Amino acid sequence: MRLLMLGGTGFVGGATVEEALHRGWSVTVFNRGRHGAPPAGVRRLVGDRNAPDGLAALTDGEWDVVVDTWDGAPRAARTVARLLAGRIGHYVYVSSGSVYAPPVPAGVTEQAPVVDADPDATDGDYPQLKAGAERAVREVFGEAALLARAGLILGPGEDIGRLPWWLTRIARGGDVLAPGPADLPVQYIDARDLAIFLLDSAAARRGGTVNVVGRSGQATIGELLDACLDATGADARLRWADPERILAAGVVPWNDLPVWIPPGHDWRWMQQMDVSRAYADGLSCRPLADTVADTWSWLRHVGEPPSRAGRPPVGLDPEREAALLATLGDTPTRLP
Repeated sequence: MRLLMLGGTGFVGGATVEEALHRGWSVTVFNRGRHGAPPAGVRRLVGDRNAPDGLAALTDGEWDVVVDTWDGAPRAARTVARLLAGRIGHYVYVSSGSVYAPPVPAGVTEQAPVVDADPDATDGDYPQLKAGAERAVREVFGEAALLARAGLILGPGEDIGRLPWWLTRIARGGDVLAPGPADLPVQYIDARDLAIFLLDSAAARRGGTVNVVGRSGQATIGELLDACLDATGADARLRWADPERILAAGVVPWNDLPVWIPPGHDWRWMQQMDVSRAYADGLSCRPLADTVADTWSWLRHVGEPPSRAGRPPVGLDPEREAALLATLGDTPTRLP
């Protein structure tokens, strides 16, 4: 199989390239060439979707599978799709659950309405960009294209910083503000499991739209933080706090305390997506402990984790955390 990875050296793209190489596929990546060399055996085509004549490197060539993680202007996604039409076997676009139009119900399925978006747009917010790119790809390839709406993505290489923040914070030791309830279900997918699903689906020529994330409740926030304690071996103490208390202090779920979205919050649906189709199509997710331990190993190797351009940093400021901790009484340090 011949894979063209549009992007290819970042988080999900990097995991997809590694998985394709593991399968013995021929891999080509197309990107701006700004983030280091691709793995050995990978052909790189250099270009920039937003530059005049920036797609010249893609004017020739044929591939069995294209995987595209683009989150920029939908017009650029459409231009690439049109350029490649007729020279590829299957197109996979990695989208996001963020495209669903609010208010989003718990258990949202692929049939739910999405935000209004223009496939010819040159700007917009993240949901509009992803939804516009979905429309752009579908204009060219129709239902034959796979639109993979990912949820929370964790694992080695993460460039948003959610799990890396928790690991780094817990590794620092001392009292750690732990957002309750400890048995709150979390929903996520390891980037490597996402890559496996994408390539399996492409090889099987599956099209349409699919929510791609693990089952809600495959882990809890308490199990996640305990796994961070185990992976780091840190001398840290989890200080559990009720969500009402944390929210009253102005803490923003998902951003200030990554991964955590408390019960009743407007964003809670993000950890309650329906994944029936993905599992019917063969999605399989590795244990939480593996994702956490492998991410910690990667962090120790790279030192400073990468950050995605245009995304503000996540995680609670140490002074704010200390102030909140000072208001708590004695609380459990680990789950029973």
